[in-house]
Amino acid sequence: MTFTPKSPAFEKAIKDSRNLKAKPTDDELLDLYSLFKQGTQDPPFAEAAKPGMFDLKVTSLSHFYPSSLSPYFPSCLKPRAPGKAKYNAWKKVADEEMTAKQAQEKYVTLVGEMKGKYGFEG
Repeated sequence: MTFTPKSPAFEKAIKDSRNLKAKPTDDELLDLYSLFKQGTQDPPFAEAAKPGMFDLKVTSLSHFYPSSLSPYFPSCLKPRAPGKAKYNAWKKVADEEMTAKQAQEKYVTLVGEMKGKYGFEG
């Protein structure tokens, strides 16, 4: 797999996703996560560790969490998804054979839709 640099639009969308006025749904957060991982290929999906059958570890999605809501939620209540859910969301995108460039473009589109749906502080 060849390295695809982050486009300026993708970099901006990453920053914008952190400034939504309201929290996206868990499914939307998983969509963002999977497109981000596929768009950055860090690591490539084929090299990513697969969560175990009893993966009970909860991993934060806080880098997609709107910072404007942080004061209202203790860290234990911030959005979280089990490693298996995140892996499966990314696998779905990887199974579609979406390129890193395509994933970045879809990420930019999704963040744009979320800015309209949830409002944006930027």
